[in-house]
Amino acid sequence: MRYVHTNIIAKDSKALIEFYKNVFECKSIGEKRDLHGEWLDRLTGIKDAHIIGEHLCLPGYGEDHPTLEIFSYSDMIENQNKNVNCCGIAHIAFEVNDVKKTLEKVLKAGGGQVGELISTVYPNGEKAIFVYATDIEGNIIELQSWN
Repeated sequence: MRYVHTNIIAKDSKALIEFYKNVFECKSIGEKRDLHGEWLDRLTGIKDAHIIGEHLCLPGYGEDHPTLEIFSYSDMIENQNKNVNCCGIAHIAFEVNDVKKTLEKVLKAGGGQVGELISTVYPNGEKAIFVYATDIEGNIIELQSWN
């Protein structure tokens, strides 16, 4: 058994793919998708489902890697506002060298910031810096750095 991918359904998959490539150095690996057909209708439970998007290799991984799958459906339903304390999958996280600089990159690319950038010391003495940010569609991203 192994972990395969995380999927984000995007209002604009092309723009969101570029955001993750530019800000988090995710890489195209030739796994673009343009999916439709009776099998997809049966799988999704959606009549005439049509998905476009791409799998991106996450930073820090080699050939045998999990991916970030960013898709758009031709017919989508808007979701409520995303919050860090909502039930379900709350965020994705990236360990970065410099949280402040990466947050600046997120903001410059059109993303946002959720709370404050904080530094803390865990009971075992390990120091960490964290901040919650958002991508250009409001999906929450945790940025973290450990010393």
